[in-house]
Amino acid sequence: MKPLFSEEALAIVEKYVAKFPEGKSKSAIIAILHLAQAELGGWLSPEVMDYVASILKIEPIEVYEVATFYSQYYTEPVGKYVLEVCHTGPCALRGADEMISYMERKLGIKKGETTADGLFTLKGVECLAACGSAPMMQCGLNYHENLNEQSVDVLLEEFKKESKVRRPFC
Repeated sequence: MKPLFSEEALAIVEKYVAKFPEGKSKSAIIAILHLAQAELGGWLSPEVMDYVASILKIEPIEVYEVATFYSQYYTEPVGKYVLEVCHTGPCALRGADEMISYMERKLGIKKGETTADGLFTLKGVECLAACGSAPMMQCGLNYHENLNEQSVDVLLEEFKKESKVRRPFC
């Protein structure tokens, strides 16, 4: 299979795989999927997942199982900003559903969709372990807690400004 990763990314893959005993390269799958998603378009296409399987010398289904299980992997194209709003019990009790509805109206999309300009994808996700500061949203590595309509408006405007400057990581 033709290499999809850059030389730099391939060197990182080698370091991840080297951390595990011979024949246990599958143990590096989570880290390598993060790398693949970051370097190869922001989502994991079947071609990318097959490529990861070939690197790890495992069956493609083993990669698909991991990529479809965890919410941090995207198996369809997503916006530059993926707004992941926790909608489990504690967040729901503190207004998560209302925040999701507000964002849907504000962005003109439904949960699970991406704005026409490709800037935002809105997702409802399971517990993000910030129950005490609900409702909350994760974007990239950052948590945005105690959401309300005003804080959501500020965040969306900040993201729009940042998107003109760089590829965001929220």
